[in-house]
Amino acid sequence: MLLRVAISMTGQPADAHDLVQDTLLRAWRSLDSFDGRYPRAWLLTIMRNADHNRYRKAVPTPVEIQPSTPSPRGSDDRSAEETALTNEFDADLATALDELNEDARTLVLLVDADGLSYSEASAYLGIPEGTVMSRLHRARKRMKSSIEQQRKAREVRP
Repeated sequence: MLLRVAISMTGQPADAHDLVQDTLLRAWRSLDSFDGRYPRAWLLTIMRNADHNRYRKAVPTPVEIQPSTPSPRGSDDRSAEETALTNEFDADLATALDELNEDARTLVLLVDADGLSYSEASAYLGIPEGTVMSRLHRARKRMKSSIEQQRKAREVRP
């Protein structure tokens, strides 16, 4: 989980590995101050602070999400239609995610992709849990609307 978040933060696998290593070293050094509650949020907070310290002046580069490539027909039992629909949905989802602002995208990735609870995301981002829930609700609603618009646009095309 730390590596996935680090890659989304840095955009480069090598930098992400360095950030995870730095995070774990810092966590090890301050283990005596950890109260035992929300370990993922604690580690992610350390990671966020380590990243800010290392790249305080650098401009972050966005992570580009690529739609999945279709697998050869023999590798699964999906029909061509199911494969096309899945690939369309992946592309629609990536587009909808790209349309979100950085804060909303980060929140969706933390909660929906990385599986953090609302309280862990709240602790990681330093915002109230209610704010996490309302922002996530709005982000999901925008993504759903975007996906529906993309599907309607495809239906209109001949």
